[in-house]
Amino acid sequence: MTAQRRRRAIDSIGVSLLSAVLLLWSLLPIYNIIRVSVQEKEEVLSTSVYPIAPSPHAFSVVFHQAFWLLETFWNQMGNSFFIGVGVALLTLTIGSLTSFTISRMRIRSGWMLTNAALLTYVIPMSFLAIPFYGIMGKYGLTNNPLALIAVEVTFATPYAIFIFQQYGASIPLELDEAARIDGASPLQIFLRIYLPLMAPALVAVGTYALLLSWNEYLYAFLLLSGGKVVTVPVALGKFLVGDEAPWNYLMAAAIIYAIPPLLIYYGFRRKMSGGLTMGGVKG
Repeated sequence: MTAQRRRRAIDSIGVSLLSAVLLLWSLLPIYNIIRVSVQEKEEVLSTSVYPIAPSPHAFSVVFHQAFWLLETFWNQMGNSFFIGVGVALLTLTIGSLTSFTISRMRIRSGWMLTNAALLTYVIPMSFLAIPFYGIMGKYGLTNNPLALIAVEVTFATPYAIFIFQQYGASIPLELDEAARIDGASPLQIFLRIYLPLMAPALVAVGTYALLLSWNEYLYAFLLLSGGKVVTVPVALGKFLVGDEAPWNYLMAAAIIYAIPPLLIYYGFRRKMSGGLTMGGVKG
């Protein structure tokens, strides 16, 4: 074996070991969530690395809302769905229309609008919590799902515009020109040419916007802190207010709440990867 082959073998072994360690480090919290969710309350704090007597009791409690902190779990899940879908639809609408107007209508200095939108990410989201709370309170939107939808759309739209701009650069402008010659209006070009060809980017951005609001805690806690409009992340946070939190119920509820995003990602994974890859590389 030559020195070069030996070096490649050592590098390959090193990369494999590092990958295995990182994979184990990433999967360990997930395993711990599953382990706790199938244990009884008395076994949760045990030192055993695997469940001694696995039981679906915690999942049954969550499904039947048989615990006082879970009495409105499915209503909270519905709130999360409503907000997530609302954020995704509004982000797609605003982002696609803005991108189409800038790139396909050939507006002067359109790149400045795109960059100005991206500059909003310079300010951390948490810094804007109090100003947003003041604005929503002024207009009477606290404890209103529309307030959280507005905030999440504000944060998701700049990214959407950027991805649409970069992905749209791969669509030939000659298609638009041919449609104009045939008498198509800008709206017809947008609906019949631009949107169908942008399908991978639309899926990627829509999924991103939905998951952004699905996992939101800070603004959901600030703007939807009470009543029937609470989302699941805020409700799960209330498990920790007592001296003895029911960890098995908390983990079971967290697993159930994580299933929809997993299904969405699995169903659209190919279009998501294509949309993000093309959108992340300047055409």
